[in-house]
Amino acid sequence: METNRQKKIAGVLQKDIADVISQALRDSGRGNIMVSVTKVTVTTDLSVSKVYMSVFPHSEAQNILTEVRSVGTQIKHQVALKTKNQLRRMPALEYFVDDSLEYIDKLDEAIKGEENPILDRSLLEKRKKK
Repeated sequence: METNRQKKIAGVLQKDIADVISQALRDSGRGNIMVSVTKVTVTTDLSVSKVYMSVFPHSEAQNILTEVRSVGTQIKHQVALKTKNQLRRMPALEYFVDDSLEYIDKLDEAIKGEENPILDRSLLEKRKKK
């Protein structure tokens, strides 16, 4: 269970990290890619923070994740400058792709019947023989 302090810090980090990443994308000329920070969690000792990002188009997600991880120290520094009056110590940032929107889209397609496993048997996983 998260404490109020963890929730407040996560909220501050979420906003500031999103600002820094979107500004970096605009500066690099990749304005056609949209990155949003969907969730930030902070450990109880406030030393590590997990950042979950949603990337549109989803095909660019791994590329963006690799780029963000490679410039992670610079992002951390810029966020630390923004939060210097609110946080004593900046937690380490770990980045992950949040693919929940893709999962929801697949479920939605399945419910609508666009991918019907009864009509198209290739959608079903192969059964293992015992």
